[in-house]
Order: sequence, then structure tokens, then C-alpha cells
Amino acid sequence: MTQIVATFYKFVSLPDAAETQEPLLSYCLAHNVKGTILLAAEGINGTIAATRDGIDAVLSFLRADVRFADLEHKESSADSPPFERMKVRLKKEIVTLGVPEVDPNEQVGTYVFPQEWNALISDPEVTVIDTRNDYEVNIGSFQRAQNPQTRSFRQFPEYVEQNLNPSKHKKVAMFCTGGIRCEKASSFLLAQGFAEVYHLKGGILKYLEEVPAEESLWEGECFVFDERVAVVHDLELGTYDMCRSCGHPISEADKASTQYEEGVSCPHCFADLTEEKRKRQQEKLKQMELAKNKTKGVSKPKSIHHQSELS
Repeated sequence: MTQIVATFYKFVSLPDAAETQEPLLSYCLAHNVKGTILLAAEGINGTIAATRDGIDAVLSFLRADVRFADLEHKESSADSPPFERMKVRLKKEIVTLGVPEVDPNEQVGTYVFPQEWNALISDPEVTVIDTRNDYEVNIGSFQRAQNPQTRSFRQFPEYVEQNLNPSKHKKVAMFCTGGIRCEKASSFLLAQGFAEVYHLKGGILKYLEEVPAEESLWEGECFVFDERVAVVHDLELGTYDMCRSCGHPISEADKASTQYEEGVSCPHCFADLTEEKRKRQQEKLKQMELAKNKTKGVSKPKSIHHQSELS
């Protein structure tokens, strides 16, 4: 059965996050919704999947809280359930930058709608930065975009310190998968004295949804944090699979490598593969196959994901 995948976030003061956790989880479970929702004092961040009725029910439940009344969300679809269970987690941050004083509720950069994005990033005076992690950037990004080569968002402040200067980089445009990282990244840059800071509203996913492929400045595919692995224009399914050992997106060429063993290793993690881990992964794969054979209609095994925007 086709699943609706909904992603959403909102920075808003949420001092009662702990009290919100259990009622929200119970409501999601009652409507057969699966995925992950993060709650923190600074707001909410979630990706969930279910039938149309299930998604509508949870979004209505959230928007009944006046603080989430204007909660925006993005949708796509999946041919099979992309998540195995429902989690509502309490976190210090709904996207982890590690700089507590940065507060998008106080200031953020200038939002740029997808239809206006091409003109902005085509301006030679604009420094374009992809705020996602290196493994995401490697399978697709915008033309002219700089890759900070970070392994986690926590490294972004160090990248800024070493590579950007408010007096030299007068205009900075940033983007990420769904927009949430750029809320914090833009707030951080403004606090560092950068005068003109822009970010893509709705992120790459909204751009791929609304901008026709023939007009696009996007190159490659966009990594997503569920079983689809990657999407392209119109949010159609991409060509990448995922290494079940390290969570890295893998191409057909990667799978043809002698370093690839399904569920055990790929060219991106083979060098770090110990004999102990090999045996552990092989046993895990064996157990998954046994469980799959016992239960009809089971979807693909759970992915091991990198730190995503839900972290």
C-alpha cells in the first residue's frame, strides 16, 4: 500500500516537551503512523509515514496546539512503509549544531523561495554553501555550491571560522535537505557578523518538487533519511541503494566492487571492517532473513542511518 511521507519542523518555545512526548506517541500509534519525531525546548522536527488518513490525523493533532497552528509540512510517497516503528524522542536540539546560544526563534536569514533560488545562486557575488554532510553532497548538489566536507553538523561552525569572513563574503546563500539546518546555520552566521544571509525555503526537497527539471540548477540526486535513499525531480525515486552496514548511499558501481558484500560492507566502509564486525553483520543479516521468511509482507530491513536532520 502506498504510504504518504510527511516531513515537518518548527522552531518554537516548547518548555513542556517532556509532557508532550507520551500523548504524541500514543496518538501516532493509535493511527498506525511510523517514523521519528524529535522534541526539544527549541521546537519540533519530524518525518512520519502512514496512509492519507493517518498523516492527516497526526498533523491535525499537532496543529490543534496553538504553537503549531501554522506548522508547514512537505509530502512525498513511498511504495512500501519506509519506517518500521514510531519514535518520539526528547533531545537538547532538534538539529544538533552544538552552539546553545544560537536561537532561530530570535533571528534567521532571509528566506528564498524555490522559484527565486536560481537567480540568487547564479550571482557571482553570492557564496553558495551546501550545509549537509559530505556523504549527502557527494551524490548531488547545486551548481557553484561549496562542500564544507563535514561529517556532522557540529563541524559547521569550525568550517565557517576557517573558510568564511564577513568582510569578504558579503552575501551567503545556504541550503539543506528540508530547510531546518539552514535555520540554525543562518542564525549562526548572522551572530558572527555576516550581513546578508539567505537560505532556501523548504530546502532541496521543495525545490525538486516545484522547479521543472529543464530549469533546474540541481545536479545529481538528493539523499533522504528513509528507505527511499535518494530522490530526484518531482520527488521520484532515485537510483541509489544503501549499505546496510554503514548507512552510506551506494551506486550500482559500488555494488559491483569486490569490497561490496550485501549487509556487510561497501567501498565506503570496507577499510574499517574488522573480522568481528564482519561476523556480527553476517549474523544480523542471517537473522533478518529468518524473520523475513517467517513473516509475510515484511518490508526491507531497517537501515542504519547517518546523523540526519533528525538529530
